[in-house]
Amino acid sequence: MPGMDEVLAARRAARASRSQSRANVVSVFILVVSFLSGILLTGATQNPAWLAIFVLGGIFFSQSPKIAKQWERAVVLRLGKYTGLRGPGLFWITPFVETISIYIDQRVITTSFAAEETLTSDTVPVNVDAVLFWMVHDSEKAALEVQDYTQAVSWAAQTGLRDIIGRTSLSELLRGRERIEAELQALIDQRSNPWGVTVQSVEMRDIVIPTSLQDAMSREAQASREKSARIILGQAEVEIAHLFFEAAKSYENNPTALHLRAMNILYEGLKEKGALMVVPSNVVESMGLGGMMGAAALRQQTLIDANPKIASPAV
Repeated sequence: MPGMDEVLAARRAARASRSQSRANVVSVFILVVSFLSGILLTGATQNPAWLAIFVLGGIFFSQSPKIAKQWERAVVLRLGKYTGLRGPGLFWITPFVETISIYIDQRVITTSFAAEETLTSDTVPVNVDAVLFWMVHDSEKAALEVQDYTQAVSWAAQTGLRDIIGRTSLSELLRGRERIEAELQALIDQRSNPWGVTVQSVEMRDIVIPTSLQDAMSREAQASREKSARIILGQAEVEIAHLFFEAAKSYENNPTALHLRAMNILYEGLKEKGALMVVPSNVVESMGLGGMMGAAALRQQTLIDANPKIASPAV
């Protein structure tokens, strides 16, 4: 397989050939007019030299008109020396003396980049995918200060991402995306500003961690939730015990209140269960005879409500 340098060289050659061989309607019109004029003049004079002269002249002058799109600027070199930017629209150059080295795209460009198997500061391998939004604000610097500004921006973004991941722990990487994106944008912008490139934003698309680490993190999160639940339950028990202590102090010097509370508890139990209710003897003694009679009457009423035949006298 070809190396990275060979691939980049092939891309640059293809881009340069496309910039040099852009066909436009004005060049085609000049060629057609020159060819037809040569044919007419040759037919009128019976001299084929005119056809050759007009064809060669058409080929020469068809190299002069160039067209740049609205979002493009053409970098013109005269005998290898930079002369300025041309475009957008139709412009003319001196054939074979002036050349267009590159067309600079001034729109916002998106570049995807990734950092594969990069170790965080706590030695965890992660794969991070991100998207870079950038644009050329100075076409002259983009053409003269760097060999291939698109590839340079891509490499700067990738190395910057690896640098930041190496200085960041996994927890910070997962929780502080906005901070990392802002830091990465500032780093890439600092590197690419001398090339006439400005970075608008960086968006991290995905952070992939090893499957084994995902299982460990899941167990850790589950254990943390169980710990929090146990702590909350313990705090609830402490609060309940404190409230019972306060209630006991209130009932200590108020037997009537304690008696009414016991009656209420007995009533609620009989109402919900509708059956016999086991009551400790000391509680019954603390309730007194009135409590016992009330409990029996309440029990009898409950049985009557459940079975009306009990209320009818035996014949």
